[in-house]
Amino acid sequence: MDSALRPHGVGATQWYVLHRLAVVGPTMQRDLVRLLQIERATLSVVVASLVRKGLVEQSADAADLRQKQLRLTAAGLALWDRLPELGFIQGVAFEGVSERDLEITARVLERATAQLQQQAKGPNS
Repeated sequence: MDSALRPHGVGATQWYVLHRLAVVGPTMQRDLVRLLQIERATLSVVVASLVRKGLVEQSADAADLRQKQLRLTAAGLALWDRLPELGFIQGVAFEGVSERDLEITARVLERATAQLQQQAKGPNS
């Protein structure tokens, strides 16, 4: 994935942020921490890089000035339109796997993730 993105000057995590903003639209930065399951400090570095490149605009939320909303700039949208389509990864990885098996796998992974997150919170959570 990174090798396909490198010529465009973005890494995988930056691609995911751009993807979210291009597909869903303006998004609160705190929501990306949860969605991407990365540390807040890591996301701050990624966002700062995208802002510095002029691809993403960061503005204070009207309801809570401490929170930041992210949106693509015109340059970010133009870059998004030039980035390679990475959807083929899913097709290659899961070729020949039945829809039923994919649904079962997704449920098992979701449950395992939820149990691990609960365990990480501690027994009294």
